This record gives sequence, C-alpha cells and structure tokens, in this order.
Amino acid sequence: MHPLRLFEYCPRCGSHRFQENDASSKRCEDCGFVYYLNPKASVAAFVMDRQSRILVCRRAFDPSKGMLDLPGGFTECGETVEEAVVRELSEEIGWKPKQMKYLCSFPNVYRYSGFDVHTMDLFFLCRSDEDMSDLKAHDDVAECFWLRREEVEPEKFAFQSIRKAVDRLLKDDKYWVKD
Repeated sequence: MHPLRLFEYCPRCGSHRFQENDASSKRCEDCGFVYYLNPKASVAAFVMDRQSRILVCRRAFDPSKGMLDLPGGFTECGETVEEAVVRELSEEIGWKPKQMKYLCSFPNVYRYSGFDVHTMDLFFLCRSDEDMSDLKAHDDVAECFWLRREEVEPEKFAFQSIRKAVDRLLKDDKYWVKD
C-alpha cells in the first residue's frame, strides 16, 4: 500500500485526481501540486546516571501502551533537535539535561490514528552526576525506572528504532563505567 493512501484529495485545489507519483509522493493531475512524504524528526534520550544505569520508561498510551521506551518524542516546528530533547525530558520525567551527546539515528514507522508516520529517530546520551532519585513519570509516561546494563533487554522496547539504538549502546563499552 502507498504510504499516502489516506490522502485522497489534493491539499491545494481539492481535486480527487490526486494520484501516486512515486514511492513517497502524490501528484495532483489537475493543478500539478506534488506532496512528498518525508520523515518526521523525533528524539530519544539515553539518560544515564553516575552508576551507568539507564532510565527506562513505560508507555502510558498507544501505540505500544505498556511497553518499554526511552524518554523522547517528536520535534516541533522551529525547534532544534537539542531543544526537543530538553523539552521532552522536562515534559516526561521533569529533568533538564546540562549536556547531551548525539549518538546515532534510525528510521522508524510510528502508527498513529490509522496512519503510518515515518520518522527519523535521533538518539542522544544525557549523563548526569547529580542525584536523580526523584525523577517521576509525567505526560505520556506511565512509569520510569533505572536499569543496569545487564538488565536491559532490547526486545522489550516498543519500537524497532529504539531496539536498534539500545542494542548499539549495549555493545559499545565506551559508554559504560567499569566496576
């Protein structure tokens, strides 16, 4: 199925002759307008404490309600990805990182309201030496808790992109404090 199958009418002129143009766009046969489906930017953070534990969240809502996740979410218009990380962490766990480091990105498909939202998920590492025992779940997070490296199971995370990023982090010794 074409990813824009739910878009039946041209957003410019309203024509019903809004047809597939290629794998990621539709074109209006009346006015020539072409609509491209580009991935939406999304951010996720590996929040790591001084014992190299990772903060893990449990999703409060669908999609994937009850599954594990990292704090994060969609970027907003006019916002940098770094600003999105700070905003999402503040909204979801009540914490603002003082520093962050970009790690990697993975594409993902996020099913929302019967529509596949294609995303480009950007992952950041946010370390803290401060006491973080008072972090609480807010917004769309049901709960949050800390896991040691050996307790993290990538297959328990909700989205393919997160599972890949978690797997990558687990395999790279440079991010982990040696006991």
